[in-house]
Formats: sequence, C-alpha cells, structure tokens
Amino acid sequence: MTATEMKRNQGNNELPCLSNYVPWKEWFYEKVQQRCLSLQERKVKTIRAQKAKEEKVKKREPCDWLSKEWFSEEKESLDTRIYLLDKLLPTLIPGVEKLLMEVERKNVLAPDKEPTKFNPILFLGEYLMRHNPQYTISTKPGPYLRGMKMVTEELKSQMPGTTSERLARMKSEAKNKRKEKEQVDNMKSQVKEMRKEALAIQFKEWTADVGGRIPVALVQSALRSFPDVIASSPIDVRKPIYDRKLEIIDTLEKNVNTDEFTEYVHSYTEHFSNYLFQEILKHLCQCADDFQEAIRHDMWRQMFTDLFLHCDYGKVGLLDRQKILALLVDFYDRSLVIAKRGFCNPRQWPIIELQEIELADLWGGLDDQEVCEELSEKLVLPQTGISEGEILAYEPVDDNRQGAYRMTTSVREGLFEQMGMSEAETGGISNEENQAAESSDAEVRKEGEDAVSAVKSTDFEASDLDGDTIHSEKSSFHEGIKTERQTESASADKQEEAFPGSASAGYSLSTGEEPGSEKQGEEEEFSLGREPDTDTNREEDYRISDREPGSEGQVSQEKDNWIAEATSTISGPTPEAATMTSEGRAVEDMDVIASKEDAPVAEVVKETPARRESFSGQHGSQFGQQTSSETRLQDEDLPQDQDDLLTSDLSCKYSSYGGKIPEDGKCENTRFPDLRPIMAEIQNRWASRTGSAFDESCLNLPQFVQLMETFVGEDISLPTVKRLIAFIKEEYKQTEEEKMEQLEKAHHISRLARRKLILEALFEKWDNNASGFLDLEEVDAVLSAFKEGMEKEALRKAKKHLCSRYPQLSRVGKLSPKAFQAFLELIASEFPGDEDEAIDNLVEFLTTSVEQSRVECLQSLARRRWLHNIQQAAETSGASMEPVYKAVFKALSQDAEAHGGNKKISAYIALLEENQLSPERGQILLHYVACTADDAPYVLNQILYRDMKGVSFAAVEEGKPIHVPRVQLHGNIHFWNYDRPVEERRGSLLVLPLYDARWRVFGILGLDTLRDRCEETIFLTHEISFYQGVSQAFSKAYHHVCRLENVLQMTVTALDWLYPRAPSIHAVTTYLVEPGKDKTCDYALRKVITIDNTGQKEIHSSPVLLRKENLLRVYLFKCIDSSEVIRTSVCGEYHIAVPLRDLSGQAFGIFDISIGHHQKLPPHEHKDLQKMLKMAQAACSEILKMSSEETEPTCVLEAEHRANLRHAGILFHRFMLQDLRECVQKLDAESFAEIKSYVEPPALVHNIVKAVLLLFHPDWKGTEETENWSQCVLKLDDNLIQEIYCFDPTAASVQVQAELLLDCITGMPRGVVWQHRSVPTEYLYDWVRTCLSLAEIASKKAPSLAPFGIQSQRASS
Repeated sequence: MTATEMKRNQGNNELPCLSNYVPWKEWFYEKVQQRCLSLQERKVKTIRAQKAKEEKVKKREPCDWLSKEWFSEEKESLDTRIYLLDKLLPTLIPGVEKLLMEVERKNVLAPDKEPTKFNPILFLGEYLMRHNPQYTISTKPGPYLRGMKMVTEELKSQMPGTTSERLARMKSEAKNKRKEKEQVDNMKSQVKEMRKEALAIQFKEWTADVGGRIPVALVQSALRSFPDVIASSPIDVRKPIYDRKLEIIDTLEKNVNTDEFTEYVHSYTEHFSNYLFQEILKHLCQCADDFQEAIRHDMWRQMFTDLFLHCDYGKVGLLDRQKILALLVDFYDRSLVIAKRGFCNPRQWPIIELQEIELADLWGGLDDQEVCEELSEKLVLPQTGISEGEILAYEPVDDNRQGAYRMTTSVREGLFEQMGMSEAETGGISNEENQAAESSDAEVRKEGEDAVSAVKSTDFEASDLDGDTIHSEKSSFHEGIKTERQTESASADKQEEAFPGSASAGYSLSTGEEPGSEKQGEEEEFSLGREPDTDTNREEDYRISDREPGSEGQVSQEKDNWIAEATSTISGPTPEAATMTSEGRAVEDMDVIASKEDAPVAEVVKETPARRESFSGQHGSQFGQQTSSETRLQDEDLPQDQDDLLTSDLSCKYSSYGGKIPEDGKCENTRFPDLRPIMAEIQNRWASRTGSAFDESCLNLPQFVQLMETFVGEDISLPTVKRLIAFIKEEYKQTEEEKMEQLEKAHHISRLARRKLILEALFEKWDNNASGFLDLEEVDAVLSAFKEGMEKEALRKAKKHLCSRYPQLSRVGKLSPKAFQAFLELIASEFPGDEDEAIDNLVEFLTTSVEQSRVECLQSLARRRWLHNIQQAAETSGASMEPVYKAVFKALSQDAEAHGGNKKISAYIALLEENQLSPERGQILLHYVACTADDAPYVLNQILYRDMKGVSFAAVEEGKPIHVPRVQLHGNIHFWNYDRPVEERRGSLLVLPLYDARWRVFGILGLDTLRDRCEETIFLTHEISFYQGVSQAFSKAYHHVCRLENVLQMTVTALDWLYPRAPSIHAVTTYLVEPGKDKTCDYALRKVITIDNTGQKEIHSSPVLLRKENLLRVYLFKCIDSSEVIRTSVCGEYHIAVPLRDLSGQAFGIFDISIGHHQKLPPHEHKDLQKMLKMAQAACSEILKMSSEETEPTCVLEAEHRANLRHAGILFHRFMLQDLRECVQKLDAESFAEIKSYVEPPALVHNIVKAVLLLFHPDWKGTEETENWSQCVLKLDDNLIQEIYCFDPTAASVQVQAELLLDCITGMPRGVVWQHRSVPTEYLYDWVRTCLSLAEIASKKAPSLAPFGIQSQRASS
C-alpha cells in the first residue's frame, strides 16, 4: 500500500491492517528492541554501581559484630526475633542513638545541673513519627544496622516455608553442586592427564619413522578393530565404543606425532570406563606389535616379489606351481629338524590344496612324519627353552657342501634316541664332534644367558623409574617374549643347511684372524658365502649389532650388505657392548637393516657410528628413564616412506604386470568402432577389482608371494629367508619349450578375455531394448547371409552342437549372452583357418547388420545402467532380497518416467510355491512377495490359487509375456483392491514370467497402469522388451541371493559338524566378498556368521569391511587377493584365513578361523578342520553349478530329488559320505585283519562294528549277531563293504533308527577313536556319524531355499 492510499483511509473508520505493512513492523520492532536493550543495559550499570558502592562502604565501615547477639538457633523465639529485627529495631535503634546523642549534647545526665524540660519519651516518639518507614526514606544505615540486616536475612533463611528459606536452600544446594562439579572436574582433569600420559607412553610402542610419526590410518584401524576384541563384554560396557564414529582416512600420507596421537586417541576414549581404557591400552600395545611384524613381513614380501620378477623369465606374470612346490620340498628335506619346526611342511595343507591330498591321508590316521612332529613338540616345547649354546652349529661332512650335515647338540641326540631314529637319519652325528664342541658350547650358552639377564634387568629398572606399573609390566613381558624368540631364531639360523648355487646371494664374513690365514680358510667353508663355523664367532655375527669404532674386521662387498652393519667391526665384545640391552634384539635389528639392501655398502657402514652415538646417549644418564619399548625398531633406520609398507595389495600394485600382449586393445577399437562405447561401458561395470583365480598349474605374483610367506611361517629369521630366496633363484629353471608354452597360455587367456568383451558388446548392440536375450532364429537368419550363404553347412553343424550343449534352446529359442558367445565360437570352429580371425569376421558382419540411432543408443545405455543397479544391489545386499526389490521397482519407475510417457505404474512380484495349505486348489500357488508402496495394503503377501480369476498362471504355463491392453474389457482379471470402483478399473496389465538359468518359470513380474488417469496407458513394444530385461535381471539377482543363502546354510551345517570335534578352535567367522562402491573400485568384506567353540551362532548386520579402514586386518584381503590360505597372528591370537572359491577359482568368501594362542592345532583337530574345509568347498562348487545354464545339478542321494528341499544342508554331508564310500571301498580282508585278530576286542571297536551292523539290520539288536564278537567278525567281508558303498541313508525305503546307533557310539569322542589308530575303525565311525546326520536332515521338513520352478509348455517356433 502506498502513502496516498494511507491518506485516503484516514477519513475512514476502519484502520489500515498493520499486517500488510511488513517494513513498518520491521522498523518498529527494531526501534523497540534497541530501546529495551538500552534500558536493560542502564539498569544493569546502576545495579553494578550500587553494589560497588556498598562494597566500598563495607570496607570503610565494617559491620558491627554486636548485632550477632541476635542470632541464635533457638526455634521458639525465631518469629519474634525476625519481627523485631525486620520491623521495629531498624527504626528504633537509630532513634535511641539520636536520643542518646541529644542527652549527651544537653548534658541531661550531668549531676550538677538543674533538671531540664527535656522529655526523652517525647523526643523518641517524635523521631519515630518523623521517620516512619512507610512514609519517609530511611536514613543511611550504620554498621550496627547493616549487621542487623545480615542477621535478619540469616534468620529468615532458617524460617521454614518462607521464600527466603527456599531461596537460601536453593543457594546452598547450588553451592554444593558447584563444589561437587568442581571436584568431579578436577578428578576428570587428573584422569585425563593420566590417560594422556599413558597414551604418550603407549605411542613409543609403535614403530615410528625417522620424524617420530606414524600414519593415522594405522591408529584408526586399531581403534576400529577394538569392538571385535571385546565383543564378549556386556552391551552396556560396549556402548561408549559405538557412540564415537571414526572418519575415514584412506591414505598413509597423513601422519601424527606423540601429541597428535594422544589427542586423537583420547578424543575417542574420553568417555570410556577405566576397564575399557585399560583394555584399549592392551589392544593398542598388541596392534603396535602386529605393526612391527607387518613391517618385517612386508620386507619379506618385497624380497619374494623381487624373486618372482627374477624367476619370471618370459615376463608373462606366471610361474610353474609344481616346480615351486618341488623346490620347497627339496629345501625342506635338506633342512634339519630344528629348522623344519619353523617351516610349514610343503607336502601338507595349506601349502598343497585339500583336493591334492589322498583320501587315505585325509581320512586315515596320522602318518609317521606327523607322529614324529607331534612327539618332537611334546618333548621339546615343554623345556624351559633351548639356548644358543644348547644347539650348536652343523658342519659339512665333505668339501662339496652338498652332503648331510652333522648336528652337535646333545639335547637333539637324546631326542632322536627317544624317537627311535638312527644316526643316518639325523645326519650322521659323531661323538668326536660333540666332544670338540663342548667348550664353545659352554661359552655361547653363558653369553646368551648374560644377554637375556641384561634385558630383564633393564626392563625392571625402566619400569621402576617410569612409575607406570601396568605398562612396564607389559613392556617387560613383550621384551621377554621377543628375547626368547630371537634366541630361538638365532639358534635356528646356525642350524640352517647350505644349498648348491646359493653363494651368489650369500655373504662373506671375516673374524679377527688375518685374511688368507690357514685357520680362516678352514673355518670359513660354508656354502652360502664364507662364514665361520665356530659357535662363538657365529654368535657374535648374529647377535652383536654395534661395536666400538676402530676395532678390526672386514666386510664383504657383496649385494647382501645388510650384514655389514651388524658385523662391520667384530673383534670381541667390549665392556660397554657387554651390557647393551640391544643384544637381545639382534635378529630384529638385522631385519630392519636388511630393508636397506639396495643402498651401497659404504653408505650403510657410514651410518653405523651415528647409531652408536645415539645408543651411547641412551645408555647414559637418560637410559633409565626410557621404557623398554624405546629401544625397538624406531631407533633403527626404517624405510622413509610409510606408503611402501603393507604391500599386501599386490593384486592392485602389479595388476598390469604380465598383461602386455600383442592384442592390446587398439586392434579391436580400430576394427570395431561401433562397439567401442559399448565396450567402455562394459569395462566400467567390470571395474570392481577381484582377487586372483586359483590355478593348480601356475602361480601369479600375489599367489607366489603368499605361498612363500606361508612356507616360511612367523618365526623364521631373515638370513634363513635369504637362503631360501637364493636357493629358489638358483634352482628354478625353465626350458625354452616351457617358456613358450607359458607365454602361449598367457596369450590364450588374454585372447579369451578380449573375445569375451567383444562378443558381449556385440550382444548388447543387438539387444537394443535390453531384454536380456536374442531370438535364435533371427540370429540364424542373419548369419545365413554370411559370405553370401556359403557357410550354411558350418552354421547348421554349429546350431546342432549348440542345442546339444543347451537343451532348452530347442524349447524356448532364446539366446542368453553366454549361449550367444558359444554359438559364434562354434561357428568359427567350423571355419577353416584361424579361429580368432573367423570370430572377428563374424563380429564385423553382425555389427554392420544392425543399425542404431543416437537416441536408441542413449536409451539402451541408460536402461543397462538401471539393470546393472539391480545386479549390484544383489551383490551388496548381504543375502537379503529387500535391496533387490527396491532396485527393481526403481528401474521400472525410472523407465516409465523417461521412456514411457511418464506413466504411473504399479508393479509386483509373485513366486511359485508348492501348495501345502489347500492342495485341492492346485499343486502350486503364487505368493506375492513384493510390490510398489502404494499397492502394499492390497497386494503384499496375498496368495493367488490356480482356481482364481487371472492371467498369471497362463503366463507361467505358456512361458511368455501376456499383455492385456484394456483390463476393463477382458473379463478374467483378478483385482486385489476390492474398494476400487468399477468405473475406475481402467488401464493396461502386463504379466512377465520369471525364468531361471535353465528357462524354468519360478514366478511372475506384473505391471499395470490402473493408477494412471491418462488416456494412453498401453505398454509399447520397446517398453515390454525392457521389462523382460528387468525380469531377467531380477532372476539373476534373485538366484544370486539364493546361492548366498544356500552357501550360508551349508556353512552353518559345516561349522556345526566341526565345533564338537575341534574344541581348540575358538571361533570361526564367515565373510562374503562384495564389489566396492568407492572410487578405488576395491572390493569389500561383509561379516555374516560367527560361531564359537560352544556352538553359539551370531548373525551379523554390521557394515562391510574396507581395506583402507582395516590395515591391521589386512590378512583377510590378502586371502582374497591371492585365493590362498593365510596363517597369521593378529592381536595375540593366531588365525587361519581360508578362501571359498567360485567355479573360476576366485575367492567369494572367507572362513576366518581363530585358534587362540595356540600356534598349531592338535593333529587330529587339524585333520578334522581339513575335512570340513574340503567338504565345504565341494558343496560350494555344487551350489554354484546348480544355477548354471550349461550343466545339470548332480543328485547322488534320494533326498536331493525331492524338489530341491534341504539341498544345501545335505550337500556337505553328501560329499563326506562320497569320500568315505571311496575310502571304505579300498579296504580289503587284510585291512580288517587287526580287528579280526581280537579275541576280546576293545569296547570302542565292538561298539562301532555293532553300530554299522544295526544300521543295516535294526532287528539284530540284542541278538548274537551283534553282541557276540565272533559273529560280528564274520560280517566284516566284501559284502559289507559293498553294502556300505551303496547305502543311501536318505532313501524312503531305509528306516534309520538313530536311537540304536546313538546307544552304541554316544560318549565316544572323536579324539578317542583317533588315538586308537585303526584306519578301518575310523572309516566306519565317520561313516556311521555321517549317515546319522544325513538321516536327521532328511527327516526334517525345512522350507526350500531354491526356487520352485516348472517347465513352460511353449515350444520354440
């Protein structure tokens, strides 16, 4: 409204509406607000000035303390005193003071004066009337009155029920709370400082770089893994952990120093209880130790990587696996027993595959070697420790350095005597050598004990001076373990055996003797370079890392210069060096020094004095103030770049290695320009990295590195690793034929990958509407014109072979992408000449046979992305169908909006199920499992029977889409929304059958436009084709989830079988691999199931694990990268990570097996673990084959034919039964000779044989046939073996009476049967147990996880 309009309204009675004048209101409120603020500020200033004035008066004239006499705690006179002090005395006291002053002025009380007319009562009365507090302002109060006012307030505060009392109580409570808060804050600040001090001390446990910094990503990984460590704690204790979220840092370049580390970790732990804080301190200490081990193993992995690159002569990225295994066996056999303890036996799992183990070795008793190893562990491990002096070096028997080596250890000699091994088996130990070595033995033992005692004493002093009891105890504990391990490692080093040809990578050391002396020439005969063989000198070589400058010694100028720093000046220990605590860490020092292999020798030697000066400073006045961890690896010259650490992701780092082929991708881009954008899009969909595929004949780089790391184990020293590498370098040979064969294999793999990419792009170009299949007759008609029809005969033969490979083609006539590729390959194989050239010609011909406009290309590209989202939802769903349903409905709505005229559609999915509720209404029914949100109240969970109206069953039976353009005119449509008026039942309906891989219908996808009020609601042809593609994508996604569910069901069955047989296994966690969503395209791991040794299961719904967030659990990703078994130690517990492989050999899941603090499982438990893993892998492969369109599933047992019921649960025990059948079939009369020889058999043997007989003949219970041993023996013949081989415990004709069998074998632990060491007894026991399990599963009526499918009746036209 303008000003003129306001003037016009002035004469009117109605006032203008102020709400219309928004600027006026803003100005008004702004001015009022400013005025209010100024008044408030003025009032505050006045009050403050008054208070300041009162404070000045109090300081100048203090209160009269005589007024305190009115204050007392007497309750009876409290009201009276308050009244007097509040109402009367403030006026009366000044009047009395005036009265007295007037009396004194007039000298009224003077005795020598005449009485005056002064009346004090009148004077006081006049004063009181003049100074009535209701009418006049009181005079300035004096000190006494101010004191009375204070007393009055105090008395009022004690009067119950008054405002003053409530106010005083509130003030008192506030004061107390403030004091309590201050006390709590003080305690919190003290605790905060103490915790920060503890974290600062803990930082020293980590291996920092030269700048004293560590990657923050490592700290994050340690904190992120902490919830798993205390997973057994109550949920209320763990709650503060989940309240704190960690940001993701995906780089190792961001580092923190001590202060930043302290602040970062404290911000995460500030709300932790004392218990949780102590636990996370322990966890961080363990993670620091794991990081140190990771650095050591990372150096090994880099050395193994270099070894792979050296041995890969053809640079194809592959090595011969069988040759590598043979070399490892050779190296292992030449090593002595004490050295073998650190290696993993290359003849056993996990070096070889479970499928490569003979059935007799897997299911039978332990072999002699395992018995010897078990006995060796029992005899050696309980000792207090074998020191350096107790295990002396070995010497060459002859000069060629290839003979057996003689051991000079009395402990070992006694051990072999107890084990019954001959002198020849032990390498030929002579008494003369034992006597000659006794003197040096004693010297070395004494030196080793002195070093250990020095370390222990230093730990004690450091802990006392530091004052942190828990930390120093833990540090001392770690140092003790480290010293013991180093002593064992040094002992093992001196017992290593030399190998031919390894001198090129060896080392040469000289002692205090003159070069070229005769004695030196005799003592330095050692195959790996030149090494003194006396134990004293070898002790100095491996244990003394720092020497006094100027001492004598020589360092060889060879490549292995890491030994130069450790032995650069060796002439005997000086007094200072004798007390150095770093002697106990010599092996670890050498490991760090070895990381500088590529540096010149002079540079390494030059750095040694500076390190000695650093150590001397620490050894001085400040040495006692350091914790035991300060002398760890951070004092050494670590690699400068932290990004070079943790090189476990070799599949990414060397992904392009060996991939250079002549067909590098440019050829097809120039020849097939129309397919180039399609191929680029396909490669983007394949961008998510996966691990290496296992191949029994060859090893790629990640697999080779992991195999070598598994072989060397955890406690092998660096010199031993170097000897192994030198041996492999020298002995790994390839002929020219082998090189060419390997190169041809690599080229063949590359050509197949190129062919697959081109043919998939061609398929997508032909499948313009993304329907997911091509018509066989249409493709055949186009190909018949190839070369003007000259190749029709080849086409006919290829089509015939194709139909024999895919029998369903003759029925449906639809080509899937895989069938289309197979068709073109069969055609090319019929042509003369090069097959690759023939396929390229076919692709070129078919590419020019179809034309696409720019709009059609963009439309097809968008639709394929939506279909890819459906498959990605299934792969990242964690075996859940909810994300898949959402992705399907989202794809349908997006296409309807973009390419369907913005239709408003309703969609639903119904699956076929067996009708068990009302069989009279039909054998099968349709269960509506998902629908769009608006239709959920009417459609979701509804059941459609065959006798109800509708066209859905017609689509199922005919196996083709049914389109009803106008439902109001059809007459056979079932409407789920009964409330919809008849006149609104207008629109189109489309019902699409859902096919599995073998073109069996297992459900329907329905769409309608009943909610769309537009006139044009009919589905067009290109829309129907795309909806068929959606149904195909949903089918793949649905079966992918079904496969995962079956795998998980099989996993639960396998773990249920394992946990009572292997109580030493603490827990088994199952992970599934999912494609990554981040820019690195790395995969993720989803934890799904955990089962402990009590059988308790936990189903996880936690987020996925990413490599960049779990650097300290990288062994899981190493397992996926290499598809190999990983054995490692994490947070003080030993883990075995076992991959579950798909049909291509790539890992799609992991068993993470935790065995606690035991480095190895007991032998019989280790055997049972191998059995479980082999059966689980076989069952997984069979589950994956079930969904293949090329192969039919194999059914062995009768229960597997019952509509796929309980198939996944039965598979595990079925493969176990098959293995046991093969084992039992190999038995003969001689196998039962031991059992038959018993006159009075052990109860265990008799009960097992009785259980076998009762399984076939339950009516023999209590008869002579089973109770009399002589009768039982007669049944152990070939007929029984044949019956066992053919027996099916799930057959309907078989009645397994489990109670009879359990009475025989209950209370018979697996370990007791194993200790009996009778192979037939073990076979029969396991066979009975497996039959019982199968019979139990077959008897349960569990729901089917596999889709229920029926064959469509439509034949191909």
